[in-house]
Amino acid sequence: MKKVLLTTLIMMSLNAIGQNVMSPELLWKLGRVTPLGISKDAKNVVFKVSTPSVEENKSSSKLYTIPVTGGNAVEIKDTKDILADKNISPDGKYVVYNEEVKIDKVLGKDFYPNLTKSDAQIYDGLDYRHWDTWNEGKFNHVFYKENKDGAKGIDILKGETFDSPQKPFGGDEDYIWSPDSKSIFYVCKKKAGTAYAISTNTDIYEYNLETQKTVNKTDGNLGYDTAPQFSPTGNLTWLQMKRDGYESDKNDIIVEFKGIKTNLTANWDGTVDNFIWSKDGKTVFFVAPIDGTKQIFAVNFPGLTKIAIQVRQITKGDFDVNDLVGFSGDEIIVTRNDMNHAAEIYSFNLKKNTWKQLSNVNTETYKTLTLSKTERRYVTTTDGKKMLVWVILPPNFDASKKYPTLLYCQGGPQSALTQSYSYRWNFSLMAAKGYVVVAPNRRGMPGHGVEWNEQISKDWGGQVMDDYLSAIDDVAKESYVDKSRLGCVGASYGGYSVFYLAGIHKNRFKTFIAHDGVFNTVSMLGTTEEVFFNNWDFGGAYWEKDNAVAQKAYTTFNPATLVQNWNRPILIFQGGKDYRVPIGQGQEAFQAAQLRGIKSRFVYFPDENHWVLKPQNAQVWQGEFFKWLSETL
Repeated sequence: MKKVLLTTLIMMSLNAIGQNVMSPELLWKLGRVTPLGISKDAKNVVFKVSTPSVEENKSSSKLYTIPVTGGNAVEIKDTKDILADKNISPDGKYVVYNEEVKIDKVLGKDFYPNLTKSDAQIYDGLDYRHWDTWNEGKFNHVFYKENKDGAKGIDILKGETFDSPQKPFGGDEDYIWSPDSKSIFYVCKKKAGTAYAISTNTDIYEYNLETQKTVNKTDGNLGYDTAPQFSPTGNLTWLQMKRDGYESDKNDIIVEFKGIKTNLTANWDGTVDNFIWSKDGKTVFFVAPIDGTKQIFAVNFPGLTKIAIQVRQITKGDFDVNDLVGFSGDEIIVTRNDMNHAAEIYSFNLKKNTWKQLSNVNTETYKTLTLSKTERRYVTTTDGKKMLVWVILPPNFDASKKYPTLLYCQGGPQSALTQSYSYRWNFSLMAAKGYVVVAPNRRGMPGHGVEWNEQISKDWGGQVMDDYLSAIDDVAKESYVDKSRLGCVGASYGGYSVFYLAGIHKNRFKTFIAHDGVFNTVSMLGTTEEVFFNNWDFGGAYWEKDNAVAQKAYTTFNPATLVQNWNRPILIFQGGKDYRVPIGQGQEAFQAAQLRGIKSRFVYFPDENHWVLKPQNAQVWQGEFFKWLSETL
């Protein structure tokens, strides 16, 4: 009797555990893994775990090491004696670092020193604000100094009104030492004001410590030049986009060898995220999107021989590889995640083609949950192409039931929709709330060839909108989809998509949710900070009356011109410090909906940018997102 009772209790416990699903509260308790590198002895991986606290409204971090062969993680206090410091010159004599330097007069008190309480800001050109901060005349500069206490730093961009590291996201990856310790190489866009705002032309510069002279190493290229590295045999390598103003151009790996630059990925139909050299300097491993995932690829470096350059895919599966951390023997150390699991550190054996999970920061948490299931679906588009559509099904999915279904519209517009794990647009969480999620790899996404990726430029409201509707119409044929309860959600370009589809959906959708979306292409050009983006994607300015492409972007492809067709409830999120898609976009959309008499809600985050980063704001976001769906779907 006791044995039967014990067995019953165990089964009840296991069943209860299995019924747990992801929640907004749990999502923001997960540890977030950031790899820092491999230890000097190549025996351990060093990583950081950041854990948000909703109560304290901030995150705390801890450092760990774990053996590359697997085992238990051990907490450490710092990495000083474990990791090689890339910022110390190879000969050990110098250290390179960066600081912000005040150069330009911008503030009222800069011009009128006696008016100390003035908060005026005075500009003679664009780039007066970027991402989520205003330009106060301060610039990131690279410095170096002797590697000893009390040494004085030397500013290698002294007096220059340019940033290195690049703003807003650049860090110490933007500068490196030459192998002989005689030069510092750094990334910089040496343009200011309006010229800066309309260009993507960053270059890689070499500063010689002895002569104090600077040389532009990529002067002939007009697009992005980023991510400089030296191969183990001393060859400068970097990522390059060709066209100025096109931020989503094909990203290629360039190697300079004996004065000759070789594009290793020129003939490969894809775009590179990041790369790392093999220890023997013969192969470059890189991460790239492919068919709705991100995988490891490899390309050989032939030097000046006639050996053919060949790109080959190394890994395959329904997951994303993100960071390439380093090597230990035959193992390449990476981070990996999928739609149900946040990133952890893995090793991949290049000879055996086998995976091993090293870190287990969130493993025990996931063991207590019943997770969603992701399915691949290939849908025929209106122009006869095959489009990958991810379909995410709720935990304990029952095909005999009917589920409300969400069309998810990806942002970018040219960002890959892969097996990523978001802490806001979390598909596993949406599915756990009982929704089927339809996530199409529509036109304008890398991973399906350069042509597919480029087709969205200057065609925001064209084929891509047909792709969205093809996806939702195809999945809606399934018996488990409640066709009377379809919703449409998305952020950034995805928010634009929501606004646009709200005007052309022909009663498909019952509700809409847009976050920081482009609503009015005319006012978007007039207020966004990276003007090169609009110039490229819209084909020009709205005042260019003879420019048919641009005129279409500001009229036919402008969601503001379709508001007369809006007929369903809409929720609008907006960040106050979003200068990429500024606050007026959300305000205009909400005002239009209200004046049309449409049920609508405006959720404003004064201190958030294009994203929602503060834990308590993130909980409000999730609360309002699902509350709206429960009210309107």
